[in-house]
Amino acid sequence: MRTIIEPFRIKMTEPIRQLSRSDRENALKKAHYNVFLLDAEDCCIDLLTDSGTGAMSTEQWAAMMVSDESYAGSKSWKKFKAAVQEITNMRHVFPTHQGRAAESILAETRLKKGDVVPNNSHFDTTRANVEYVGARAVDLLGEDGFDLARETPFKGNMDIEKLERCIAENGAEKIPFCMMTVTNNTGGGQPVSMANIREVKNVLSNHGIPLVIDACRYAENAYFIHEREAGYKEKPLLEIAREMFSNADAATMSCKKDGLANIGGFFVCNDDQWANDFQNLLILREGFPTYGGLAGRDLEVIAIGLFEALDYDYQVYRHATVEYLGRKLQRLGIPFVRPVGGHAVFLDSKAFLPHVPPLHYPGIGLVNALYLEGGVRSVELGSVMFGRKDQDEKEIPAPLELVRLAFPRRVYTQSHFDYLIEVIEEVWRNRKDIRGYRITYQPQFLRHFTCHFEPV
Repeated sequence: MRTIIEPFRIKMTEPIRQLSRSDRENALKKAHYNVFLLDAEDCCIDLLTDSGTGAMSTEQWAAMMVSDESYAGSKSWKKFKAAVQEITNMRHVFPTHQGRAAESILAETRLKKGDVVPNNSHFDTTRANVEYVGARAVDLLGEDGFDLARETPFKGNMDIEKLERCIAENGAEKIPFCMMTVTNNTGGGQPVSMANIREVKNVLSNHGIPLVIDACRYAENAYFIHEREAGYKEKPLLEIAREMFSNADAATMSCKKDGLANIGGFFVCNDDQWANDFQNLLILREGFPTYGGLAGRDLEVIAIGLFEALDYDYQVYRHATVEYLGRKLQRLGIPFVRPVGGHAVFLDSKAFLPHVPPLHYPGIGLVNALYLEGGVRSVELGSVMFGRKDQDEKEIPAPLELVRLAFPRRVYTQSHFDYLIEVIEEVWRNRKDIRGYRITYQPQFLRHFTCHFEPV
């Protein structure tokens, strides 16, 4: 089999600045040891997120030049709506400035204090928006998802027995909707099978509970179904995506992922009352319903990007990139979530740094070590991002302590990944020298974005 090459040519470049080790030490200290607070220009390889950090295609750039910036009913809006409906087949389409805006309005219009929202795994903003209105976010990840080294094809699946137990314990009337995140970012970027989506939908239908898909990486999930699930090998990714959405009553989307755009999102649904309530708050928060906080050029970009993400050759290349890093790490004996996810490689910081206790945040220790060693910015998905507190305000560690290396779409080449591997290998070699951290300042919600640390 020949080398899988990037299915594009590079037409424009952006310079990368490489700081010295001492400059990186100073930058990290100035940022209170929180890589979110670093200047982007001080990061040599930036794998903090794949959200809005990708490179656009020539077709997307060209579309920006013909955009219609009319306030209401623009031609760009019509293209956007048509593209979203062709994929989701939902009646009501509402653009938002990004995915968390859709989550926020959905939560405020459908949830109240004491409600429960099951999910295979809530990601950070989803959980925060649910909890902000007083509802409870419940993760129902299948047991395979907690075995980080086990090679099973759909470790992002929801546990059906846990879902049935959740409904029995809380009552269907306390569950305004259930969510499915595809792919499962919190659980290591792992995919969800079509069979699991159908099973979840069947259980919910028996209790009259709507299903909402968090569709940020719907195209990557469709690719995994194509490659790993029986009966889908001959189906195009668009057809698989349509089948996924056919099981849902609504969906939220951050188009900064599989919309291949730098900004934007949407909410779609079939229920008229949901749509009316959402629209009323959308106008108040985001703007008129035919632009929803976006410029016409953003609507044009998303209308194209949603289909470019479903291009099979593009998905083969993207997954080959993730696999490339995974194979190298496995040969070095470095612990990570296996099999690799669709948009990132997740290092197992608990196994990487067993000498650092969970509440000294081994993920932060590893994130900072990667930056100090090679200017690589990554993100902790562990007890800082997902830790909880009990009734006595005592902190409870997260079940997983991960560090995500998220790959911006169509941005880095193989040499960048070879450099990344060298950095990770050096950090692995000197892992016994890495210390934990304590929090010195934190906000009430989404603390990982702005909290301050100091070394233990």
